[in-house]
Amino acid sequence: MKILVTGGTGYIGSHTVLSLQEAGHDVVVIDNLVNSSEESLRRVAELSGKTAEFHQVNLVDEAAIDKVFAGAAIEAVIHFAGLKAVGESVRKPLKYYYNNLVGTLNLIRVMDRHDVRSIVFSSSATVYGEHNPIPYVEKMEIGANNPYGRTKEQIEDILSDLGAADPRWHIALLRYFNPVGAHPSGRIGEDPQGIPNNLVPFIAQVAVGRREKLMVFGGDYDTPDGTCLRDYIHVMDLAEGHAAALHYLQGHDGVHRWNLGSGHGTSVLQMHAAFEKAVGSPIPYEIAPRRAGDLPAFWADPSAALADLGWSTTRTVEAMCEDHWRWQKNNPLGYAHSPEAGEEPQARPSMSPHLAPYRIDVTAGDPPSLEHALNRAVEAAIAQALMEGTRGVLVTRRSPRTYTVELSRSVPFGTTLERDESVQGR
Repeated sequence: MKILVTGGTGYIGSHTVLSLQEAGHDVVVIDNLVNSSEESLRRVAELSGKTAEFHQVNLVDEAAIDKVFAGAAIEAVIHFAGLKAVGESVRKPLKYYYNNLVGTLNLIRVMDRHDVRSIVFSSSATVYGEHNPIPYVEKMEIGANNPYGRTKEQIEDILSDLGAADPRWHIALLRYFNPVGAHPSGRIGEDPQGIPNNLVPFIAQVAVGRREKLMVFGGDYDTPDGTCLRDYIHVMDLAEGHAAALHYLQGHDGVHRWNLGSGHGTSVLQMHAAFEKAVGSPIPYEIAPRRAGDLPAFWADPSAALADLGWSTTRTVEAMCEDHWRWQKNNPLGYAHSPEAGEEPQARPSMSPHLAPYRIDVTAGDPPSLEHALNRAVEAAIAQALMEGTRGVLVTRRSPRTYTVELSRSVPFGTTLERDESVQGR
């Protein structure tokens, strides 16, 4: 089959592209590269021996999507593309509703025009909200409690209504939990922009020296060790789950919902201990007060996916940590400034006490380009900081449209400090 993967340069998308290619499929990828790198696809090709056709397209541009479909005999779609940071969605709800909902509506409108009516949608366990008991099962009433989760819920509603109205559609809604790990080669993995929002990439950045320590939010929950329990899933298991759902749709129309998870919870401290074992040395952490909105525990009931798809997780928490660490160790800055295949990562050199000033001024005319430029400037500064091994990164907001990114001895090595001077003197 020829399969279109939206968001295919991202973390889960790139691993899924690899799984699809290894299963013999041809893959077309569209991505706007706002939070990802085309380098991931180059490495996927290195691993699979097949090159995915790539188009840099934003899903809010319906004409650009139509052009891709007009030029390729696409037979099915796996839809990952979308903004996904919960905290940012609370601060910028319009950005999330516009990007995620309009992008999806454009995609399925184009699919319908080109008679492509098989789609696997990457949803989320966040649609279950706070009111449901654990373990979560697909028949539960959903009700997300943040704008990001509500975009997932509303896209599920749109696709469910579409499937009910038109029996030609084949639709899978996949609700999954906390993907971690990397391909065992260490060549592709998770490359978060800025400060990681999720536990394991943050632990990994502490272990590699990019962060000072892990903050564990809450140590007094009613759980075995007092920290939150979550359902972690290896990204390769998750990629294989998407491929299994797509295969199922070839013989089944209508709308189908599946949880993809392990079926049990792992605590923050258990995951931290497993990562320490993978690294072979202690990883500093501190117990901090609870964080608003965090649930004590949640995990999936994945029995429906096993019954219908023949799919279940096969990789352990230990394998997740070992694979994630292999990726992070070999690619301390993610896809930026990483060694080629077969090369050993270079040790950080000692730095002379006479440090040259390092400063980047970032100015842009509109928020999307400003955010992208700022992320790149911070990445470059972190790269320089890692080479020196002495200074941290200081990000200063001078005005709503101007930032300064610099290295400073006043910021501890391995940390990034943000400050806002745009309101001073008003």
